[in-house]
Formats: sequence, structure tokens, C-alpha cells
Amino acid sequence: MNSLVNSLLNGFSSMLAIDPEASNDGSCACTGSVGGTCCKEQPQQEKQPIVKNEIESLKIIYSSLTGTAKTFGEELERQLLAAHDHIIIKELKLVDITEYDNDDLLTETSVCVFLLSTYNVEGPLDWFTKWLRDLRYDWRVDRLALQKLRYAVCGLGDSAYGDEFNVASQQIDKWLGQLGATRIYPLGACDKNADQKAQFDEWARQFIHELYDKQSLEFSPAQIEYGSDGEEEEAEDEEGGDATDRKEIDVDAGASGDEMLDVEDMGKMVGKLKAAKANRAREEQEFETAQAKAKRSIGTDDQEGNGVVKKADQPRAMVSPMLHKNLTKQGYKIVGTHSGVKICRWTKSALRGRGFCYKHSFYGIQSHLCMETTPSLACANKCVFCWRHHTNPVGTKWRWQVDDPKFILDGAMENHYKMIKQLKGVPGVKADRFQEAFTIRHCALSLVGEPIFYPHINEFVKLLHEHNISSFLVTNAQFPDKIADMELVTQLYVSIDAGTREGLKKIDRPLFRDFWERFLGSLEALANKGQRTVYRLTLVKDHNTEELDNYVELVRRGRPSFIEVKGVTYCGYSGASNLTMANVPYHHEVVDFCQKLCDKLGHGYELAAEHAHSCSILIAKSDFKINGEWHTHIDYDKFFELVKSGQPFTDMDYIAKTPDWAVYGAEAGGFDPEETRFYRKNRKAEAAAETAKTAATVAAEKVAAAASS
Repeated sequence: MNSLVNSLLNGFSSMLAIDPEASNDGSCACTGSVGGTCCKEQPQQEKQPIVKNEIESLKIIYSSLTGTAKTFGEELERQLLAAHDHIIIKELKLVDITEYDNDDLLTETSVCVFLLSTYNVEGPLDWFTKWLRDLRYDWRVDRLALQKLRYAVCGLGDSAYGDEFNVASQQIDKWLGQLGATRIYPLGACDKNADQKAQFDEWARQFIHELYDKQSLEFSPAQIEYGSDGEEEEAEDEEGGDATDRKEIDVDAGASGDEMLDVEDMGKMVGKLKAAKANRAREEQEFETAQAKAKRSIGTDDQEGNGVVKKADQPRAMVSPMLHKNLTKQGYKIVGTHSGVKICRWTKSALRGRGFCYKHSFYGIQSHLCMETTPSLACANKCVFCWRHHTNPVGTKWRWQVDDPKFILDGAMENHYKMIKQLKGVPGVKADRFQEAFTIRHCALSLVGEPIFYPHINEFVKLLHEHNISSFLVTNAQFPDKIADMELVTQLYVSIDAGTREGLKKIDRPLFRDFWERFLGSLEALANKGQRTVYRLTLVKDHNTEELDNYVELVRRGRPSFIEVKGVTYCGYSGASNLTMANVPYHHEVVDFCQKLCDKLGHGYELAAEHAHSCSILIAKSDFKINGEWHTHIDYDKFFELVKSGQPFTDMDYIAKTPDWAVYGAEAGGFDPEETRFYRKNRKAEAAAETAKTAATVAAEKVAAAASS
């Protein structure tokens, strides 16, 4: 038996033997026991063949005045044929739109690429445009009449025509989508006054690359309200409207807005209101219970009177199946067990050239390059203006599983890009911005919950900077130790929602018993950071707008670089909050509050920038006003250069000039003039009136300043 065991051991030893003489010169350490040959001589595994995407039929339909569109169509045809390694097009046709029977579009199953020359003159496109417009607005036509069509539109025009630049191609792109067709790639706009050929080549390259993905060719008709006369109203409703208007409402599916109800529906609505009030009462009771309950587990005695220590439970996932369902319904993508990512409405607006959020005016961020995420969906507050109706978990200490920072970042970026890709079918999306959006440059850690609550927040922010992604981290001022331990952030925020203990308890409804001491400690920790810091103040009428003297003391305690003041956004009645539209301030009321705050602060802070569309004002330290010009924007390339240097630096080392249109008091009101602003019906006049009030306030301030000097 021993001899048998020895022989087996010797056999295994020879199979696992490693030659001690082996060197690093590329020779192999194996003994050739695998099939009798060296592992390097084993046949290499064959590479998996590229899976080609098959397209039954593709038509390039062009409308040309001078032959440019036809030339581009021929070029696109060559490029499609050259992509045979990835796509197989069984039938490829180049068709003049004047020779295309419009009625065939109703049964068209080919992928159709429209290359349309559009100028402010009569041309070959006119008949097709008129036919499609009649089809779109004919109430007898099924709203999914073109659901079998997959398409992309590229317009060729001249920007010298101003507002009429590429207007026909924009309308055709929009109407096709509204009739149920599937948009494969966003509208292209090639300008004759620029390098039109280069613009087209880039659009064509990205379009062809989109065809590599089989999912891009799946039918997915846009869900657009067919009865609407224009997309402008639909889009503005989606984006929340004009924040200078007190009618701004962003109601979640489960909440009741201010919509008109039929009499027969009143019974259902009364039931919803009763349920919402019951939920609110239950949440308030749970809140009070959480404040009063014991902070440690109390053991039970056994028969001998010995104390029995309760065994600690294993950490669980923060996001339960029910919570996952609720957050997913609200548009979140859940990452791991406690993180989330969501597309901001301003991202959609930026992709369509309809303006950026206030951070563009204040700090130079372009919304379509920004990812909104959080590594912690849990929070230690239950603020009355919470825009998620308190569906996220709450807690005062981390009691859940902990995910790896790299896993969270990779998952957040992956889901963000997936959501961006889904927006290619939204009417009006610009092709160049759509492509730019696949390179994240900024990360807003302010989605929901408390990002600084995450145990590895420093590692997460470092990973962002390694990817050249700036970090904007918002905390609710309940974790002073976390703020003190927080390493370098591009910009660190603290929410200042009230100036007194009673006011903070009323608005934020914190879970900590020592919430006020934690609040003050957070401000003191912020003052010692030596980097760009911001107070974020949300104004709620009848709640915190009369606490000016207290806010002055808080500013002096934390000495922030900036103070952002924004009017609260009404998010609909949810049962968890008693806010109504009466609590939403006008923009001129926010301006008046900010001016009074600066007056009480004395020298050192001034109104620097504004974004009237968001009802927001930026107050900045006077240090950022250099030679009479504000420098509130950030030089992001300089910031990453300083981070990589490893040397200490201050908030003044990576500043950039604030553009004139963003400066407080400018006629543009902080809306980038390069963007196109859309108004809902009957809102433009109201917005103009609000702008006039704000302008009058600014003029009065200048007169008062001149008189005092």
C-alpha cells in the first residue's frame, strides 16, 4: 500500500513540477506533461468571429437643391458598404425624394435615412413636408401609423437663415417620431457656413456605428401625446416649466397635481387624498417613535438570571425589493445594494439645446456632461420638501451591507450611459451633444439620501478624479466628523435649511436628537476645509424666509466661498409634506431675500450670478470679484492638474471668469444665449412680467447704492 501511495505522490509531483532553473527570459517552466508538449506549443484558442448585424433593406432618401445632399448620400452609401465586417445590408438603395411615393411610407419596413437640404426657398422637399404635416395632424390617422418605420434624419442648411436654419428637417424628424416611427439616431444639423462635409462625416460615422448594435434596430415607438398641437408644450411640461412661474409642478405618478378632474373621478381622488393623509399620519408616528425608542437592544434573563446578549443580525441590503420597485418606478437605476443613479431633467434639456441647469451659470457645468448619482440612498433627515416623497430609507448609523467604491462607480457610469442611449429617440436631441454625453465630466453627488454617509466616500471621490470627473458633493450637515475627514472635493456643499433649532426641526425633521449641535459642528468643520465650499439654502415661504439675522450668524460661523439660494420647487401633494404652491417664492422675492442677507453681512459677500429659470441666486465672497469681474466658474483642467500634483492648493487656484450673461442683473437672467428657450402656452408673458419685476428690483438696488455712496 505504501508503495502505491508513493508512486501516486511522485506522479502528482511530476505533473506539478516547476523547474527551479527557469528564468524570466521567456522560457516556459512547465515540463511538457500536458499532451506531451510545452504549454506554449499548445494550439491557441480561435478568436470568436464578429457577429454581423443583418439589415434586410436600407434606403437613403435625399432632397437636394444643388446636388450636395445627393453627393453626401452617395458617400454614405460607400461607407455603409465598407462596414461589411459589422453589418450586412441585403438591399441598399439611394432614392430621390421626388421619386418616392409618399403613401409607401405608411407600409415602409426599410431603415430610412433622410438627407434633406432645407433652405428658405421653394424646393423638392416642400411636397413631402406638407404631406407629412397633414398626416401628423389628421385626427383620423392612427398615432402609430408609422410604427414599422425605423429612421434617422440629417439636415443640410445655412445658419445665415437664423431661426429657420434646418427647420424643415427638424419638423420632419419630430413628426415621424410622433407618428410612431423608431428614431435610430438623433437629428443631424450640418451648416453650410461651417465645415459641412466634416459635420456630415461625423454624423454618418456615428450613425453607422449605431447600426452595429442590434438593439438599436428594435422597434420602440416614442410615447408622445398625440393630441398635443406642439412638442414645445410637451417638452416644457416634461422639464418642469419655467421656475420663475409659481405654477411650476413636477408631480410624480403617485401624487396628485393641480390638474382638472371630471366629476365622476372625484370619488377616486377623495380616496387617494385620504390614503395620502393616512400615510402621512403613519410616517409622523414612525418618526416620533424613532425619536423615543431605546438606542440599544435590551437582553432577556434566562432561568438562572443571567443576562442574555442578543446576537447581532447580519448586515442586510439597504434597498429592499419593495424599495427597489418604488425607486425604479421613479426613474432610478439601482447600483448594488445601496447606490443609485438617475438622469436629470436638465440633461434632457441640454441634449436638445434648450438650456442648462443653474450650475452652468454659476460654475460652467454643461448638464449633458454631468452624472447625478449617490453612493448612499439613506438619509438622516426627512425634509418636508424632499422631492422623492420619503421613499428612501433613513438612519443615523450605517447598518447595511457595504459595496466596493469601484463597483459603485462602474455601475453608475454603465447605467448612466444606458439611460443616455435611450434618449436618442427623444425629438430634438442634437447629434453632437448626444455623442458628447458619453464622456462624463462632472458628478453631482446630490441625487437623494446622504452621500457622505457612505463609509468609503473618500475612495469613491478619488476614483472620480482619476477619471477626470469633477465632484460636487452635498451633505445635510448631520455628520460633522465625516465632513472633517472628507478629503479633496471639487466643491463641497452643506444644506442650510433653517437658521434656528426650531426651524431646522420643522423643515428637515432630523432623526438625531442632538441634530442642532451636529448642524453647527458641520458648519465649523466646513470652515476649516480650505477648499471651495457652498451653503445651499432652499427658501420656503412661511417657514424660513424670516430668519435673516440667524442666517448671518451661520454664514459667519462656516465662512463659505458661496451661498446658493433657491426657491423651493413644489413637487405635488404626497401626504408626507404639508407644502403647497403658497410656499413657493417668486424669483424677485428670492432676489430681495438675498439682497437683505448681503446687506446684513456687510462687506465680504455680494450677489454674483443668477439663473432666473431655476429661481436661483449665487452669493459669492468678494474675493472672487477680480478687477471688477466675477470669477465663480471653475477651470476644471487646472483642478485636475492641481490634484495630480499632490501639492496643497486653495479655492482661488482654479477659478475662471463668469460669462457676462450669467452675472447677476444681466438681461439674460443666467440663461445661456446660445441655447433656445421654450415656453409652455400662456407662460411667456407671465415669465416676461416676472423678469420685469426682477429688473425693477435690480434698478432700485442700484439707485439705493448710488444714493448711499
